[in-house]
Amino acid sequence: MITPAQRVSQVKEYYFSLKLKEIAQMIEDGKPVINLGIGNPDQPPAPEVLETLNKTASRPDTHGYQGYVGIPALRKGFADWYLRSYNVELDADKEILPLMGSKEGIMHISLAFLNPGDEVLVPNPGYPTYAAVTQLVEAVERTYDLQEDNNWQPDLDALEKEDLSKVKLMWVNYPNMPTGAKASKSFFEKLVDFAKRNDILICNDNPYSFIMNEDPQSLLSIPGAKDVAVELNSLSKSHNMAGWRVGMAASNPDFIKYILRIKSNMDSGMFRPVQEAAAKALSLEKEWYEEVNKVYKQRKKLVLEIMDTLGCTWKDDQVGMFIWAKIPDQYPTSKELSDKVLYEANVFITPGFIFGSQGEKYIRISLCTSEEKLQESLSRIKNIITN
Repeated sequence: MITPAQRVSQVKEYYFSLKLKEIAQMIEDGKPVINLGIGNPDQPPAPEVLETLNKTASRPDTHGYQGYVGIPALRKGFADWYLRSYNVELDADKEILPLMGSKEGIMHISLAFLNPGDEVLVPNPGYPTYAAVTQLVEAVERTYDLQEDNNWQPDLDALEKEDLSKVKLMWVNYPNMPTGAKASKSFFEKLVDFAKRNDILICNDNPYSFIMNEDPQSLLSIPGAKDVAVELNSLSKSHNMAGWRVGMAASNPDFIKYILRIKSNMDSGMFRPVQEAAAKALSLEKEWYEEVNKVYKQRKKLVLEIMDTLGCTWKDDQVGMFIWAKIPDQYPTSKELSDKVLYEANVFITPGFIFGSQGEKYIRISLCTSEEKLQESLSRIKNIITN
């Protein structure tokens, strides 16, 4: 009898993978479900990005295997973007590694730095992939709680009172998903000091800093951060290029070399036209981001009205492409409210429990849906709440 590896039984299929199957079946059964759950940008990339893709793909010399470290133009594009946007200087040849989406970077970093039994600090609530990958590489997940009254930031002083001798890596994610919380410079400074004192690698997953956020920040802007940190970034959210799978890791040259050893055994390079177009995207002026955010701002008004209708409360200072809100006391769990809205109104909103126990009393709605669909969702939800 052929059985799967033990690691397969240690992780579950991604929640959204399962839910999308259920939603697809509901639609097939004639139920017009509107999906407000996933951060999948529905606006297109900039026209000049598409033009670059088309022109480059039309050339006969762009369809072969590419190098593992990306073309020089893409690495330089990332370096210029970081300098312009975050005031962070990066060596394009040694401190940047283009990735096929930042999600693969989570696996590459974990394989590059973690041995079986090493402990990993994982945020609760947090992106479920951090925990799943930790389990897949046979490291030990050690959650740390994020609290609303602490602006969804870890209590580093409390953590340092614990035994951290087995902790090798800590995942952080600011601007935060799912909560939309921003990190201050002072918090990043404290985080770098914490990492240095405890010999912990900090990995900041940073794909949301250009969405509804006037002050993009990078952990690498803190002096000495490169010694103890890797930052992931992505064009998926910031440039409406989610399906293109273009991301990056940035750190000191040694850390980048370690990650490259893993990556070079996992793929055979990114499609050249995609790299050329991504480099063009990274050169876009500030006005392009502002136009994208104008659309999100209009949608946010409708999403907040939906939250009002559901009796939820939220913080005004959150950023990113979601609204994270606390559910009213009448619903014991986020799943109960999410299921009610899905099965009675045919609208899917994300229950916070999927991000960890600290998300149990929260729900999340994406801004990646047209105003027309948001208005329809609002009408449907009003019907089930008032009836």
